[in-house]
Amino acid sequence: MSAREAAALLGVKRATLYTYVSRGLVRCVPVQGTKENRYARADLERLKVRHDARAGHAAVAAGALRWGEPVIDSAVSRVEAQGLAYRGRHSAVELATQGRSFEDVAELLWSGVLPRREGMKWRAPRPPFPPSALESLLPRTTPPAEVLATVVSLLGARDPVRSAAPPDQELERARDLLRHLSAWVCGARTPERVGLALRERTVADSLARAWDARSPRAPALLNQALVLCADHELNVSTFAARVTASSGADLYACVGAAMAALSGPKHGGACDRVETLLAEVGRPERAKEVVAAYLHRGESVPGFGHRLYPKGDPRTPSLIQAARELRPKARTVRVASALVEVMRDAGQPAPSMEVGLVMLAEALGLPKGAASAVFAVGRSAGWVAHVLEQREQGHLLRPRARYVGPSSPPHAGTH
Repeated sequence: MSAREAAALLGVKRATLYTYVSRGLVRCVPVQGTKENRYARADLERLKVRHDARAGHAAVAAGALRWGEPVIDSAVSRVEAQGLAYRGRHSAVELATQGRSFEDVAELLWSGVLPRREGMKWRAPRPPFPPSALESLLPRTTPPAEVLATVVSLLGARDPVRSAAPPDQELERARDLLRHLSAWVCGARTPERVGLALRERTVADSLARAWDARSPRAPALLNQALVLCADHELNVSTFAARVTASSGADLYACVGAAMAALSGPKHGGACDRVETLLAEVGRPERAKEVVAAYLHRGESVPGFGHRLYPKGDPRTPSLIQAARELRPKARTVRVASALVEVMRDAGQPAPSMEVGLVMLAEALGLPKGAASAVFAVGRSAGWVAHVLEQREQGHLLRPRARYVGPSSPPHAGTH
């Protein structure tokens, strides 16, 4: 937004707007070729919500559902400008780069305790139905994330005691579910690999086998990505899982609801938007031209900027670095690297985790849509943690609506 529009939105003078910028409350970026600046709409709207909250309870409630203050107490993870911490004190980036297994991190999120012995092993579940059965249900071209959403529903339908399990059995169900998700990502394209993937040692190994990843480093790099994706506080999909859990729904229903929310282009589906952007750019030399076109239209470039990390998402650099080290000459890796450099030189937001996931998937030779599926498998650990926490808290999540329609009552006798 321009300075005039930003000041009008907040109802302040421009001098006050500039004060907000100097205090780090509002980001601004220069417009190339002019002396003007543009101000981040997300920051302005968040600041406006805080100001409006002084008007009373209704404003607070409305703001809480619009990137406002927290609406739920949670001990699963903490998000701050400097980074993400699981259970409040374990840096997600450090856990990922130091090689802690995804299984260890999942157990940390679920119990609050990081296993003392590294590399916790989960049992290998059996397919509850022949993987080939998916061939008659799903087209071969079905994206992996959509396959997972289907598989979650089918697994739930085949579990006769899914709604009546004690806590220890629910944890075992969660472990089996995550193992299934990592193996069934190939269910539509190559169902014959599902059984082999289920017999692998870890979730990351299963993903690598299911997709027949080309690099011997694939399990370690996929594990790193899974750990970075494992949780991120009350994002849209996690909130959907918690709302569903508050109704008393079973674990499969909660994860299924979360996957539906994750599929949106403003959440996990952002990986697909990044893939589309990279295809649009085509070659590194066009990066500057395409970015300029987006900015000229006043559009944000997909995969860049995160409201919670004004200085850049700390989860992203290690993924980008891994992709560049593994296959620096891969076309998509080179195109994405060029985009990152052009955005940086233009003073635009830093790349989000989705850019890193897409680059890593390309470097590993994974199929289209794999990045979204890695996101879903990793985030499933966090969904389970929030479902368990919501059940402990025991209350129903039922926000009130602030009615803004016509004030006159309906005419008598009408229906």
